[in-house]
Amino acid sequence: MPEERVNAAPLGLMGFGMTTVLLNLHNLGLINLNWMILGMGIFYGGLAQILAGILESRKGNTFATVAFCSYGFFWLSFVAMVVAGGVDSSSLAAYLIMWGIFTSVMMVGSLRMGRALQVIFITLAVLYFLLAAAQLTGSELLTRVAGVEGILCGVSAIYLASAEILNGVYGRKVLPV
Repeated sequence: MPEERVNAAPLGLMGFGMTTVLLNLHNLGLINLNWMILGMGIFYGGLAQILAGILESRKGNTFATVAFCSYGFFWLSFVAMVVAGGVDSSSLAAYLIMWGIFTSVMMVGSLRMGRALQVIFITLAVLYFLLAAAQLTGSELLTRVAGVEGILCGVSAIYLASAEILNGVYGRKVLPV
């Protein structure tokens, strides 16, 4: 009997999507940045994505391994910076620009994959660059625009995770990807 492989991508996508929505509700000015968001960043955005990346590596999926592990470590490093404090705007902008560059590379890779995944990477790259611009300019308006963009990005990831779960459970296309 052949070994059935678990699809860990929905775990990673949900961890990324839900945590991204919560942080961007903060960027939009609707909720405070507190331990609810930071806890999600450590455990669901961080550790769950790293676990998903490790599971994807066992299947030989380099793209998913790099994406999930990298963004998992993004969340852990982001929470560490918030908790440690003392990160100035220009340093945070440089951090966000580096993540924007990395995400742009991943976005190019996603062009060979489904549309839903492309939407996630395109909106995420735009999000990083918007947040970097907001840090460099001090613009509250740019931060709020980034908040809307980030919610769109996070909801896109939640949608793809939901589609992969439901399509797998029902053995047919319930939600298109």
